[in-house]
Amino acid sequence: MKFALIRERKNPPDRRVVLSPVQAAQLEHAFAKAELLIEPSQVRIFPDSSYTQAGLQVAEDITEADVMIGVKEVPVDALIPGKKYFFFSHTIKKQPYNRDLLCAILDKKIELYDHETIVNESNMRLIGFGRYAGLVGAYNAFRALGLKDNLFKLPKVDDLADFDAVKTQLELIRTELPPVNIVITGSGKVSGGIKEILELLHIHELTPKEFLQLGQFQNNQTVFTQLDVDDYYTRKDGLTPTKTECYNNPELLESDFMKFAAVADILITGHFYGDGAPYFFTREDMKSENFNISLVADVSCDINGPIACTLRASTIADPLYGYDPSSEKEVAFNTPGSIAVMAVDNLPCELPKDASEGFGEMFLEHVFPAFFNDDADGILERAKMTTKDGTLTERFSYLEDYVNEPKTRF
Repeated sequence: MKFALIRERKNPPDRRVVLSPVQAAQLEHAFAKAELLIEPSQVRIFPDSSYTQAGLQVAEDITEADVMIGVKEVPVDALIPGKKYFFFSHTIKKQPYNRDLLCAILDKKIELYDHETIVNESNMRLIGFGRYAGLVGAYNAFRALGLKDNLFKLPKVDDLADFDAVKTQLELIRTELPPVNIVITGSGKVSGGIKEILELLHIHELTPKEFLQLGQFQNNQTVFTQLDVDDYYTRKDGLTPTKTECYNNPELLESDFMKFAAVADILITGHFYGDGAPYFFTREDMKSENFNISLVADVSCDINGPIACTLRASTIADPLYGYDPSSEKEVAFNTPGSIAVMAVDNLPCELPKDASEGFGEMFLEHVFPAFFNDDADGILERAKMTTKDGTLTERFSYLEDYVNEPKTRF
């Protein structure tokens, strides 16, 4: 079977790739029937020559490959009919901006396997860039703290070689941190990456209950707590919600986050936010004297969503803006009385080498074997969104109304 690593064509350019040269060579060595083509790229973090040196074929013409593997969305005019494609399509939540892309995939009779849909039997995602989003997002939070309060100056992650260089920079500021109270949200890979940064800085962790008690006395340490859904949501009837209810029955819930907002100085988000769930805090909440948060690193980045000061996604080039609670407007991030916001929505792009290698490890472990063991664990069956007949699979039939809305056909 022939696979192709396709070049990224979406703007802004993404330097990540699914397999490093070493991993690509490992694929051909591990599976005798696997052949890999590398489409040339001038932006990929690993140069074409590094694949050639690893014994791989770099070819402009990849049409003979059966499976096309990329990271970001493939432009409609670059899609090759009748092939299998792996990439982040950003369509499974019915995102309107990519509806025409999914329609084109159906029209071209392409089998689409979205990286987000590669899950195990318990519907837990097997691959992704979440850890790297958390790592970069947390680093950016401390970079913002240093700039906002004139404490220290950290370089952008995008200007550093790799995660080892990130760790070196963190070590330099470890003793310069002021006594601040930090809340992180989530319990998955993103929050795991956030927590990794806090642990590198030797920041002491408290339980949510211990954290709330900080409001009763002067704290002279830098501390953090990690919140899961049942920590910041409560049931409307006053009962304690289960995690299952928090995820599946948002209509039963209301936010109880303000008790943490009264104590926290910094919020770093790594949660998943489901449709219909209550906002963590509203614009009115941020006008309260009890709202103490002055810096938000919104790694989850749901625009106009549960973190009400996240007005828009920011960029790697310009990652910070401010939110003025009184006017509800965007201002400069260091404006007195404002809340500094970091809301970059493509954070792993700042660590392209490490992120690519981490992603490749997961892809080699979970995805490629499925092509050679008759999909024994059902990985490909669960992940497949569209068929070679130009239809949605049963698992993704809920997208039928989405693709049948008025659209441009290709």
